[in-house]
Amino acid sequence: MASIEAWFMDDSDKDQRMLHKLNPNEPVSLEELEKLGVFYWKLDADIYETDPALEKIRKDRGYSYSDIITIHKDKLPNYEDKLKMFFEEHLHLDDEIRYILDGRAYFDVRDREDRWIRIAMTKGDLITLPAGIYHRFTLTETNYTQAMRLFVGEPVWKAYNRPAEEFDIRQKYVSALQCAKDKSNR
Repeated sequence: MASIEAWFMDDSDKDQRMLHKLNPNEPVSLEELEKLGVFYWKLDADIYETDPALEKIRKDRGYSYSDIITIHKDKLPNYEDKLKMFFEEHLHLDDEIRYILDGRAYFDVRDREDRWIRIAMTKGDLITLPAGIYHRFTLTETNYTQAMRLFVGEPVWKAYNRPAEEFDIRQKYVSALQCAKDKSNR
């Protein structure tokens, strides 16, 4: 059974690499993340080059392009600037797909009520964030991760910082959340 650790975040402005759990902690289940359009798989990162499970996901979801990024001060040019950029709240016009091959990191996503949910990512975690969801990324206190970035077709690197309500993809995402909520209330 796949599992992931996620929780509602506190409002502290301390170091973004800290856990930022509420006290008491308020965990968020994989089912709750899926209702936001966030999907997760646990894979064997040691065999990512030949992993049939990864190949099946790529084929089923049309992920035809991939590359690998190492986020560490000795490996990533303009490391500090890139970390600041990754942590700015933003959305993309396409899904964001990341597979952690080594190290640890956090993705933060907004829920329906605009609260932050922190998702802890470790080696072997693959996650998809839907187009239109507000999110951000940061490292943990280890200051290191290596991730595979996957795309449908050619990669698009453009992020749109919040507010970005005017984009069709944001409106479609919010509408889909509302429809799902309406169905669950019936």
